[in-house]
Amino acid sequence: MKQVNLLPADTYIVVNNTILKNDDRLLLTMLYQPIIGGIAINLYFTMWSTLDKRELISSEWTHHHLMSSMRVDLETLLQAREKLEAIGLLKTYIKKGSVNSYVYEMYSPLNSYEFFSNPILNTVLYNNVGKVEYERITTYYKLPKINLENYTNITCAFTDVFTPVTELPVETLASDIKRHNYRSLELVSKIDLDNILSKIPEEILNPRSVTNDLKEFIYKLSFIYSLDDFNTEELIKNSVTEQRKIDKEALQINCQNYFRFENNGKLPSLAYKKQPEYLRKKIHGTSNRDKIIYTFETTSPSDFLRGRNNTSIITKSDRDILTYLLIELNLKPGVVNVLVDYVLKINNNKLIKAFVEAIAIQWKRSNVETVEEAMLLAEKEYKNRNKNKKTTKVTSKKEESVPEWFDKDIEAKVPSQASRKEIEEILKEYK
Repeated sequence: MKQVNLLPADTYIVVNNTILKNDDRLLLTMLYQPIIGGIAINLYFTMWSTLDKRELISSEWTHHHLMSSMRVDLETLLQAREKLEAIGLLKTYIKKGSVNSYVYEMYSPLNSYEFFSNPILNTVLYNNVGKVEYERITTYYKLPKINLENYTNITCAFTDVFTPVTELPVETLASDIKRHNYRSLELVSKIDLDNILSKIPEEILNPRSVTNDLKEFIYKLSFIYSLDDFNTEELIKNSVTEQRKIDKEALQINCQNYFRFENNGKLPSLAYKKQPEYLRKKIHGTSNRDKIIYTFETTSPSDFLRGRNNTSIITKSDRDILTYLLIELNLKPGVVNVLVDYVLKINNNKLIKAFVEAIAIQWKRSNVETVEEAMLLAEKEYKNRNKNKKTTKVTSKKEESVPEWFDKDIEAKVPSQASRKEIEEILKEYK
């Protein structure tokens, strides 16, 4: 995904790449809104309302018009658009120029059956609304059960009613006809499924029974339940039937049980992987501080922690802490990076859960969302901790200053006369 600065003057048109029905409004409100929020759903409805009478394409508008009609700022609008893209309801295209032009392609929401069959969407919905509301929603979409025991099926077949004709119709390309179009969730898999399946003996699993749809289902499970190759292999083995086929329902239940066991009975939810664009610094300079801010903003917490510890592995306890910060407290990824770096510095390179939680809860109460806010708060706390100690030297230029805890960490690794080039080399470990 390429990041492009969105401006109010940038123009856009909306193209309907599917068939939208009134029933979709209820699907979006009941199933999608608890996951991506009301503003994103409102953006979808607003784009829908701009389509022409045939619901094919809109007129050209500016994003300022969209901001005015929705009464939101540009950052909120961008965040809502990204959520629609991520969940498969929108595709975005751009043509750059003095004024950038965008094309927004709309896609249908999944029908209720497809939605509840999707392990990612189904699980996140349950986690976000809770058991009682989830059961109410599923009850609404359940088919009524009718006893046909004493009835006979007398439905006519096509050939019972129609006969073939010899006149051929005018040739029409089916690809040009409107139809329901859905976007699947685009995932970057961290498991090697082909390698996993190759390790399972054919006496246990028939490899020909593993279809592409089943593979996609397993990829989704591995994503939402944070599975690695070893976990996935074991869970698949425990979900194979006597016919040497994978039971999808059993596999999903086994994945849920595994995740609950590893996470104190909790189910997974979703969080931003990296600091969202709308909360990032708009213009980055070349000072050391700017480079540090950029690193905090553009690195996922898991990658940051790996780089900070100079290892490719995250321990379970550290992973649990990151999950708590991102999911339970809903801290932004960039803020988590600052918090992790700060705690490691003041706590002898150790992440103690109780210690991290105490600081994180304070930051949460302070409503810290941006990296710069987090750095200022960390600097303030660091100075308070060391107010009776000799203060460190202050750099000559204010814009070149870096956090004291970060600066000391660098000094511990390089000679005191380190040049900017050497500092930049050290910062690479955070990328």
